[in-house]
Order: sequence, then C-alpha cells, then structure tokens
Amino acid sequence: MTIALSISDVHVTLGQNHVLKGVSLDVRPGEFVTLLGASGSGKSTLLNVIAGLQAVDSGHVMFDAVNVERRPPQKRNVGVVFQSYALFPHMSIGENVSFPLLAARRPDKERRAVADEMLALVQLPGMADRSPASLSGGQRQRVALARAIAANPGILLLDEPMAALDKQLREHMQVEVTRIQRKVGITTVSVTHDQTEALTMSDRVAIMCDGQLVQVASPEDLYRHPVNAYVAGFLGEANLLPTSGGRILDDEAGARLDGTAVLRPEDLELVSATEAAPAWSVEGTVRLLSFQGTRFRLELQTDGGRKVVCSLPTSLDVSTLGVGARARVACRNPERVHVIPAADEPAREAIAA
Repeated sequence: MTIALSISDVHVTLGQNHVLKGVSLDVRPGEFVTLLGASGSGKSTLLNVIAGLQAVDSGHVMFDAVNVERRPPQKRNVGVVFQSYALFPHMSIGENVSFPLLAARRPDKERRAVADEMLALVQLPGMADRSPASLSGGQRQRVALARAIAANPGILLLDEPMAALDKQLREHMQVEVTRIQRKVGITTVSVTHDQTEALTMSDRVAIMCDGQLVQVASPEDLYRHPVNAYVAGFLGEANLLPTSGGRILDDEAGARLDGTAVLRPEDLELVSATEAAPAWSVEGTVRLLSFQGTRFRLELQTDGGRKVVCSLPTSLDVSTLGVGARARVACRNPERVHVIPAADEPAREAIAA
C-alpha cells in the first residue's frame, strides 16, 4: 500500500521560534521527495509533523485526502528510519525487523516469514539470528530500512539516513536505498543536508530556507533553473554574475541589470586570448588551480573582485595557468545559461554578499 501525502499551510512554533511558516507540499503515491536545506531551515520539524511526532499550530496534514494532523504516530501507518538507526541491541536482527509486527500482535510464524522476506529485500539473507553489534554501518542501515517497511506502511520517512556513513559507503547506500524504494513503490520523504544525496535519490527535491519551501522541482530542473540565488548556490557550486544586455558584467556601477546569470563550473571552458570574447564570458586572474582526479578546478578572481570557478578536463594543457596568470572562461552554449530576473531581490542581495 502506498498513499498520497498533502501538507497544507502548516505553521509550527517552538518556544519563541516560528519554525514552519505556512508550508504546503504535495507528494504523489510512490514518489521520493527529499527535503533539503541548511541546519535550522525546518526540514526535520516538517518530517516530524508528517510522522505525528510534532503537533501543528495550524494547517493540515492529509493522507489520501484524510486529515491526520490530530492522529497519534502509532496510528498513522508510517515507517521511520532515524539517523542513529535505533536498533534494539538485545534483539536479534530478525527480531528487530519484525518488531512492528510484534507490536501489532501478529503470529510468530508470520513475523519470522516477514523478517526473512525483508532481509532478502535489503540483501541480507540468512542473517536473522545475528546480533546488531556484529553488523557494519551499512548493514545496520539496511536492517533499519527493513524494519521500517516490514509492516507495509503507507509512507516511509528517512531522517538523515546516510549521515553516519563514510563517503564511499554513503554513495553505495544511496543507490541501494533508491533501488529498494523503487521496488517496494512506497511514498517516501527524506531529510538531508547533502546535496549529492538529494540529487541522486529523489524524484523531486524541496529546498527549505527559514521555515519555508523556496522551490520544489526535479533535481535537474532545480540545478538548471533555480528560482533565486539561494537555490543556485545551495544546490551545487554556481557562479552568480550580474548581466546586462545579454552579457556578463564585472563592474555594475551605473548599469541597468537584466538579472543574475547562473553559470555552473562544468559549463565553462577556457577561451584563447586571440579569440573574440563570447557573450557569456568573464576574465580574471588565476587564484588557484587544483587537480581533482577526473577534473582540474580553476578559480579566477575578476578585476571587480568576484570569484569564478571553472571545471576543466585533465586532457587540457594547464601549464600556463599558474597563480597570477590571466585567463578568460566562457559558456559557449546559451542554453546552459540561466538568468534570474533582476526583480528577484534575494538573488541580488546574495550576490552582493
């Protein structure tokens, strides 16, 4: 079973802090949505509201069009995977996985069968009798996931599920959790501050800032078409440069701006000094050139004091790009340039900062 989730104009105040300020979000059945934002943005509070662990001041939470904001957590049919995994150390892995069925007073035989089925799903077959202490971090995460879906919940909630894992294991588990979610087809809401995790796992990403949803869209649309400078800068590295007349400005004194150009480092390339400068180009002094395995990272400082980052292929001869050298980079494909309108004041403020 999987259900539609609808959050409508939800407000939450904790102490003197207005944590959620009229949040509205619809999640389709079977969809994977990630709440992404900095610490204090309200994403964990929103997850707790869905789980029933946090009451709302006003607004509605609906499962399949039924109001549940006054329904206690144990009656919401929601599975939760916490950052700490919260496995019971005195229980075997199988007992941990089947615990929701024990709480529901399901027969022993059924609990064992479900535990075996769930462990097979998370690729831990034959481990029901082992202790949680004998597992690696990635294995404990799989057990926590198996337990969360054992009772066939309508919604799965993931609270920073990868935070405790090292980089290599985290990347592997991002793929695994997505595979399991797709196979089960369960409506899923995840919370993270990891941009790569959000982009990798989600059907849509909801960017949160100061208790509000700033933009909700597919990972590619968010990356390519951010609504303001906050989203552009938060979701991956971005060069935010003022524009006028379809060209980049370095010194904007007295200029009438069209908006802010969002240029991703991988969309910029070096331009020869003898070549006429393309429209979407900028010149500066090399501050740093670093080798990053598959790419070089080039950092320039323009004459106007702006930082511009460019990602270059390792096949390129970079011998002339020493610190202090002059270089020009450009985006030759106009379709890769996204301009945030000048009317977007938050974008202008972010650039000035």
